This record gives sequence, structure tokens and C-alpha cells, in this order.
Amino acid sequence: MELLIIGLLWMGYCILHSFLISTYFTNILFRTLKKYYAFYRLFYVLLSLVLLIPLINYTSQFDNKVIITYSFPLSIIRYTLMYGSLLSLFWAFFFSYDALSFFGIRQILNIGKETKINPDAAIKKSGLLGIIRHPMYLALIIFLWSTIFTLIDFYINMLLTVYVIIGTKLEEKKLVREFGDAYVKYQHEVPMLIPFTKPKTI
Repeated sequence: MELLIIGLLWMGYCILHSFLISTYFTNILFRTLKKYYAFYRLFYVLLSLVLLIPLINYTSQFDNKVIITYSFPLSIIRYTLMYGSLLSLFWAFFFSYDALSFFGIRQILNIGKETKINPDAAIKKSGLLGIIRHPMYLALIIFLWSTIFTLIDFYINMLLTVYVIIGTKLEEKKLVREFGDAYVKYQHEVPMLIPFTKPKTI
């Protein structure tokens, strides 16, 4: 029963998280809020964090035994993957993406300004983005599966991994609508999540 409740709560969070940033919902907000829509990204990030913290606290209160541990030499591989994924995550966040746009700060700074996007210039293909299209998502998946975890952790990791993969595919469709042929070309040049594999489009 505990696993069922926890699973439903995490699934609910993931569904809400995706819906609030979906094209359908954001288009409604954009038409309603107009220029004040620039504040929505910051609100979305803060709301996601506010909802995530009690969810993590609630999950951690259950007494759960560790089911997977890593002894030498597997522990070396584990730490390499864990810290390597964290490094990749932070590197991608601060050097591959626009951190100010992620938090919604740039949108607020540009409120009332007309901004034209050049698809070819907006799509970065250097660094990690020249190896895979979504380095942060790959880093998150690797980090999830390189920790010492309990049965509940294993259960949540499964849910989050499926969510990340589905979310990545949905984001790909959104990016194609936003950038058009420029992003389709990028899809043919760089793999989505698995480095050094043949790129596949959605």
C-alpha cells in the first residue's frame, strides 16, 4: 500500500509538472496574461520546487531497507558515474544552456521587448550539445541509477526514468514546432540521449 501511495503521488507530480509547461496550457496563459506571461517561467520553477520538497520529505519518512549496495571495485564505477553525471549536469546547465532563461529571469528582463529568434543561431551544437541533444536528462538518469538505494528509491527511479524519457520525446516535438527545419536537421546530426549512436528523430 505504501508503494502504491508513493507511486501515485510521484506520478501525479510528474503529470502536473508536464501539464503546466505543455504547449496547450502555456498557450492559454500566453493569451490570457499577454506580456505578464514573462513571469510564468519563474512561477513554474518555484512551484515545482515547492511541491517537490514535501513529496521528498513524505517519501523519506518510510522505514525502508537498502536493497542495492556497491562494493569494490563496483564502488569505483558507481562513484565515477555519480560524480561524472553531476559534473555533466552542472556543466550543461551553466555552459550549454541559458540559466537565466531556465529560471525565467531573462524573460522578465525582456518583458515588453520584441525578440526575434533565429532558429539556426538559437540551436547550440557545441560542447555537450554536440554529443547528445539532452545532456541534462541523460545525466539525471545516470545519477538516479548510480546511488545506493532502497526499494522505494528503486521504485521511484523507475518512474522518474520513464518520465524523463517520455518528457524528452514530448519536448522534442515542442522544439520542432518552435524551431522548425533547423531542429529537424539537428535531430539528424546529434543523437537524443545515447552518445555516439546513430541519431534518430521522433
